[in-house]
Amino acid sequence: MNVDLYKQSGAKAGTLELPKEMFEAAFNKDLIHQALVMQAANRRVNLANTKTREFIRGGGIKPRPQKHSGRSRQGSIRSPQWRGGAVLFGPLAIRNFSKAMPKKQRKAALFSALSDKARENSVIGLEGFESKDMKTKVFAEMVKKLPIERNALFILAEKDESIMRSSNNIPEVKTILAPYVNIQDLQKYKTIVILKDAVDKLKETFLKK
Repeated sequence: MNVDLYKQSGAKAGTLELPKEMFEAAFNKDLIHQALVMQAANRRVNLANTKTREFIRGGGIKPRPQKHSGRSRQGSIRSPQWRGGAVLFGPLAIRNFSKAMPKKQRKAALFSALSDKARENSVIGLEGFESKDMKTKVFAEMVKKLPIERNALFILAEKDESIMRSSNNIPEVKTILAPYVNIQDLQKYKTIVILKDAVDKLKETFLKK
């Protein structure tokens, strides 16, 4: 599959060939949803942690006699019905929200999401960055010159501190390394900008046997 290739100046530089296995796959809504739920669940931080009776001090003696008081039987003031007592059936920090998904299904979901972007003509190529020491102003000017709709995800082949630092100051833009392309970012960003040298990295990461 071929997509338009652009220079940093916004001028067209031809076309960029993308692997058909990744960008011409069948659309599978259920797999994409499953992968999205899995990624959100695995990023979830379990902060809620109520105290059960074992974590509350005191309550070692019965508050009143078992019989002949005319009142209900109570074994401890740290029981859930007492003020300052334990919490019954509350959330605990030991709860695990993580989900698993077979590797083949994760790949299929990713390829389906990429292919859907390609069918919407939301994937473009970028020849490279002319400026070695990228600044936020230069990056923002480039974004305005490219055919980007609403926001964009830039896929890089390797880590570049100046590019990542300059793009971090632009709310509607995110840069990511090719091996870390994921469902959540593909769903969040409208336009996918793939650097020319990142195509081989995508093949190496996701098409290897």
